[in-house]
Amino acid sequence: MKKGIHPDYKEITVLMSDGTEIKTRSTMDVKDGIYKSEVDSKNHPFYNKDQKIQKKAGRIDAFNRRYKKG
Repeated sequence: MKKGIHPDYKEITVLMSDGTEIKTRSTMDVKDGIYKSEVDSKNHPFYNKDQKIQKKAGRIDAFNRRYKKG
C-alpha cells in the first residue's frame, strides 16, 4: 500500500436512536469519536410494519390528487 494516500482508520462508537452503542472502526471523521444515528432498524419503516401503512397512505394521497374536485 502506498503511504499518505489512505484516510485514517480509527475506532468510533455508533450511538443508535434507541440508546444502544456499537463500537466499530471507520474512516468517518466524527467529533469525540461518536456517531449519532437518527435512523436504525428499530425505527425505520422498512424494517417494521409501518411500511404497509405508509404505502396505503401514499396510494390514498395519489387518488385524492388525481380525482380532486375544483
